[in-house]
Formats: sequence, structure tokens, C-alpha cells
Amino acid sequence: MIRVPVYSMDGGLVEEMEVEESYLGGRVNRDVLRQAIVTYEANQRRGTAKTKTRSEVSYSNKKPWRQKHTGRARAGTRASPLWVGGGTTFGPVPRDFSKKLNKKMRRKALASALLAKLQAGEIKVLDGLEILEPKTREMVRIVRNLGVNRTFLIVLPRHDALLWRCTRNIPGAAMMNVRELNPYQVLRAREIIFTREAFDQLLGAAREAAASAPAPGAPPAEGE
Repeated sequence: MIRVPVYSMDGGLVEEMEVEESYLGGRVNRDVLRQAIVTYEANQRRGTAKTKTRSEVSYSNKKPWRQKHTGRARAGTRASPLWVGGGTTFGPVPRDFSKKLNKKMRRKALASALLAKLQAGEIKVLDGLEILEPKTREMVRIVRNLGVNRTFLIVLPRHDALLWRCTRNIPGAAMMNVRELNPYQVLRAREIIFTREAFDQLLGAAREAAASAPAPGAPPAEGE
């Protein structure tokens, strides 16, 4: 059982929530977590790097000088990779770096990332998050009240344009709704701030996933 502190916007401790580790897999699965991180980073690559080969360089195919009796090395074309401005040998070409991870592994990886953060005490819950005017200083004040002074991620139950405008100019800050969470963003932030509603949504989904998962060693369901 892990205890997660719940704070008010003034930084006062309201209560402590209890989270069953079994809801998040019971242990941190580093192998699945690594696969998820590699997949995420690979999918961010554009794969548009390109160099021209000797057949694509804009040069005439005319021989620069005659083959013999010039005192210089023989040359057949200015597009040769040996010449400055010539084509590139074995250079990069556009390619697709994307990888795939099935849904079950994605869920395990996210659960492991969250469990690691919970065990490290790097997750905090806000009892409520309301800002009347879109001022960055208001969000900075709330974050400082929580004792957060490093890179952080704020997780909301749904997108909020007002809160986003208050957060986007803070160095090292990120914000997303609970449905967008992924292992990379969870591990990248040094601390994570959930609103209570978002954390309840997360725990509810984790409970449902744990309840629907077959028990270890149980025979497969009929038709599987």
C-alpha cells in the first residue's frame, strides 16, 4: 500500500490517499518500460534525412579532361564522390523509424512508470485546481506552494485552455489530460501533479484493468 499526499492550492496537506500496488502491476517491469520508451522515441523521428548520390548531383557527364598525358589523375565525372561537391556514397535516405507496441504492453509500461513514480514519492495530488485569470504567476505560486522546483507535469481530467495558458511559459513545465499519459512523459518529469479528479480517473481505470486481468496460472477463457 502506497500513501499519496493530497494538498490544497496553498500547499496544506488535506489527506493521504491509499493506492494498492497491485492495481499497477505490483512491480516495476523495466523490460516493458524500456521497450515503450524506445518505441516512443523512435516514433518521434521524422526520418527525412537525405543526401544526393552521384546520379542526383547536378553535373554534366562530360569527362573533365582526357584520360592520358595530362599529368593528373584520371577522372570520369565531376559527380564522383571523391570530388568536392560530388555525390555521397551510402548517405542517408528517407526511411520510416516507427515501431509498434501492442495495447497490453502499453498499459503495462504506463502502470510501471506510474508505480515507479509513486514508490519514489514523486507524485502529488491537488484537491482542486482553479485559477480565475490566465496569469503565469498564479500557476507558479501554486507549484511553489507544493514545493516543486524542478521539471514537472500537471495531469488534468480534461483539457483546460485557461490552465494551459498559465503553464506554457514556465520552464520545464508540461500539461496533459489523463487520457494522454504515456510512459515517456511520466518518466521525463521529475515530479507529477495530479488533480484529484484526474487521479481518481486513473485509479478507476487501473482497478478495472486489474479486475479484468486473468489470475496468474489461470486457464485461458473459452474461445481464446
